[in-house]
Amino acid sequence: MRTQDSATATTTIAVTTTGGTLGTAATDSTRGTTAADPAGPGTTGASAGRTDPLPRGTLLAALGVISFSLTFPSTVWGLESFGPWSLVAVRSTLAALIAGAFLLVGRVPLPERRYWAGLAVVAGGVVIGFPLLTTLALQTSTTSHAAVVVGLLPLTTAVFAALRTGRRPSRTFWWAAVSGAVVVLGFTVQQSGGAVSQGDLYLFGALLVCAAGYTEGGRLARLMPGWQVIGWALVLCLPLMAVGSAVALSVEPVRLNAHGVLGLVWVAAGSTFFGLYVWYRGMASIGIPKASQLQLAQPLLTLFWSVFLLGETLPLAAPVAAVAVLVCIAVTQRAKS
Repeated sequence: MRTQDSATATTTIAVTTTGGTLGTAATDSTRGTTAADPAGPGTTGASAGRTDPLPRGTLLAALGVISFSLTFPSTVWGLESFGPWSLVAVRSTLAALIAGAFLLVGRVPLPERRYWAGLAVVAGGVVIGFPLLTTLALQTSTTSHAAVVVGLLPLTTAVFAALRTGRRPSRTFWWAAVSGAVVVLGFTVQQSGGAVSQGDLYLFGALLVCAAGYTEGGRLARLMPGWQVIGWALVLCLPLMAVGSAVALSVEPVRLNAHGVLGLVWVAAGSTFFGLYVWYRGMASIGIPKASQLQLAQPLLTLFWSVFLLGETLPLAAPVAAVAVLVCIAVTQRAKS
């Protein structure tokens, strides 16, 4: 799963304790917590920002990118043991149980009712839609092919964010976004023998629903910690996914093996929960622009895993198209700054 968030922004709040106001602190909207958090109690936002070293934040964000890059290979492994519907349902159920445990231990109160509609969009896009559509796609598409197509997600999210927030990106941004889309479309048509395959349709659908979920999640992350956004979105899906797991497991065959179990565990605990947690913490420390630059490596990392873990043979067009998309994304990052 997952991502950068193009709909986020930085706000300023007052941090208050029983002993009084500590001052103002910058709040990164992807996490929703103040910069004073990592430094511990009794520090102001400015001093906390200085006590959280840059290398630590970079490491956390890099761990998030590595976690996300393993999602597709792990999904392919998971499909060795489970059907696509079973894998998605059980994956989301396990991730929701982990998130629920963290929320309970942290005694996090329920979000206000006005936030639940937005959480439903996050749940539908990030928790259900993206995993389901990419899992269906990976039944017929290779991991390397999917990595190139989904490499367009940062640009898709930026477009959704512009439409959702009413921002007006520069002309350079839009040229880069369109160029990236053309590269991916040309790659998919060339790899599919002159037509868009059913797997490609699943992947393009995954781009849309995930971008919508990221954008709405970015809006909510201005109002609550980012990890709580994904945590509550997972918990919101728990009843549906628990029932879905029971039904899917009773219908689809289960052939347990080491690859299948490892793949399921990783997409649930690694990609869906751990990856998002360290990603948001790292982004809060080093800032969105620097963290986004790290995520530019994600498609290329997935190509590496597809060869190293799955033994896939990369067509020359795959790394070429991936690098071209990365260039387009880098241009949009510079255009927005």
